[in-house]
Amino acid sequence: MADSRPVGLTGLGTYVPDEVLTGEEIAGISGIPDEVVVEKMGMREKRVCPPDDDHVTDMCLAAGREALSDAGLDAGDLDLILYHGSEYKDHVVWSAAADVAERLGADDAYAHESYALCAGAPIAIRHTAAQLRVGDVDCALLVTASREEDLVDYADEDASFMFNFGSGAAATVLEADPVDDRTRAVVRESAATTDGSFSRDVVMPAGGSARPPSRETVDGGEHTLTVPDPDDMKERLADVSAPSFLSVADDALADSGYDRDDIDFLALTHMKRSFHEYLCAELSVDEREAYYLDDYGHVQSADQALALREGLDRDRVADGDVVLFLAAGTGYTWAATVLEWSER
Repeated sequence: MADSRPVGLTGLGTYVPDEVLTGEEIAGISGIPDEVVVEKMGMREKRVCPPDDDHVTDMCLAAGREALSDAGLDAGDLDLILYHGSEYKDHVVWSAAADVAERLGADDAYAHESYALCAGAPIAIRHTAAQLRVGDVDCALLVTASREEDLVDYADEDASFMFNFGSGAAATVLEADPVDDRTRAVVRESAATTDGSFSRDVVMPAGGSARPPSRETVDGGEHTLTVPDPDDMKERLADVSAPSFLSVADDALADSGYDRDDIDFLALTHMKRSFHEYLCAELSVDEREAYYLDDYGHVQSADQALALREGLDRDRVADGDVVLFLAAGTGYTWAATVLEWSER
């Protein structure tokens, strides 16, 4: 078997819509006190999409073009386009990846999709890097977007942990045997774990084969996300979430030749402020070695790229730094990927 090829991240792109919803506005709609929304939930503001614009593929296109430009490539250089964003897309039972490929003009690329919900970024990098290492493809564009904020009912107290859902997109270019002066990061190892006992804890009750859409389901408001038993989910998740986050982080770091003390920047899924601070402390990460997304909210699997972009813009990421992408998605899956940053 041929030697495994090195894989580099050569392009990064992000996009968020212009419209802003503030934490104070969310408090006013939901009846939850301002200080709880802003401080506890960590929601100063987030971006939201207008009804007739900034669909998932529109946002992917904007982020993808920026990532390709950052890499010094065009769409004709791509062998693969992978969409790893929200299942709530422009249309149901539909390939956003194929649409993005067509609109970019990526005529020589094949396109497909990968779903790990909010854990999608580390897993998409893991799967694509494996293809690149063995020579299946040479150049790939990973795109993600979310406007699941559309599915949140702020009058549903059971869904309050989803009030942080924001809208936006991100894209990364991965290449095998990348040219040094284009490399932004070397992709190292990943880890993931799933606890399927949470698979039915967050659902949109109607719209699938178990409960097809009908006038009754629409009139009953069953096409928004909810948690059937929030107290039970919270109690069960409390015992496993932190250990799972730390376990996948430790495994990805160890397989890459590092440990917690080596982390220079942590790109973490948006979560309530106290849990973010707890994980940072456990991973020996200080305030300048992470970015808390309280001005974006939780943008599904775009969180890691958005945090990294903010870290770069604030000079928190430098040549030689170890960057950890750390994520979790309902289902429940936890995932991590290690990058070694390289200034071009």
